Amino acid sequence: QLQLVESGGGLVQSGGSLRLSCAATRRIFRVDVMGWYRQTPGNQRELVASVDFDGGTIIADSVKGRFTITRDSAKNTLTLQMNRLKPEDTATYYCKLVGKPWSDSSTTVYWGQGTQVAVSP
Repeated sequence: QLQLVESGGGLVQSGGSLRLSCAATRRIFRVDVMGWYRQTPGNQRELVASVDFDGGTIIADSVKGRFTITRDSAKNTLTLQMNRLKPEDTATYYCKLVGKPWSDSSTTVYWGQGTQVAVSP
């Protein structure tokens, strides 16, 4: 069973930077898209940034120009570089992978356990 292992969260002052990493524990037949989502208590999980199989990216307006998403297909890793962090970026960040584990399987959605990011004023 594939797992997504996240790292890099923590506490930082406003204006600081953090780098989140997500690593898949094994390769799968096909990765359609990988992305980062975030969630605060009482709110729905929202997309922060994603990258699809051909490198196309989607970046949320709230983080555009501050966050950068990159994917290393060979290593099956996903990175979110977060610069100029703001207190409103405080949330639990989740890694998501959508793909097919085997050639004859259906498309499956995988989530990481989440990593906490806290930005102080």
